[in-house]
Amino acid sequence: MLDSFGLEVLRRDECVALLSAVNVGRVVYTRRGLPAVQPVRFVLRDEDVLCGAPAGSALFAAADGNVVAFEADIFAPDLASGWYVTVLGRAAELRNGSVAAALPDLSWRPRTDDRFLRIPIEVVTGRRLG
Repeated sequence: MLDSFGLEVLRRDECVALLSAVNVGRVVYTRRGLPAVQPVRFVLRDEDVLCGAPAGSALFAAADGNVVAFEADIFAPDLASGWYVTVLGRAAELRNGSVAAALPDLSWRPRTDDRFLRIPIEVVTGRRLG
């Protein structure tokens, strides 16, 4: 099925599979009443997006306990092909120490106050071009 832009609409399982193939995405959250975007390194575990954030960061403060959007994509340089996936979910700090200890480093620059955010895949949409 194609959407109104002529892009292929992806099923949930296709979206989740595509997310597992990349490791950089963007978290969209609200900061001071306005939308904000933060690129993050992430991993997919089951149906959760897990990303790192310093405890004192605007991202961590605004996202923890609130609904956020997460987006990842890959497009060819000529824009003739590619895909994007968007996730909506209520972000929360990942407090399971054994899960956190098993995660790869998800920080751009590791710090002692790094925390992990868990974004459950509550709603997911995706599109493919080409």
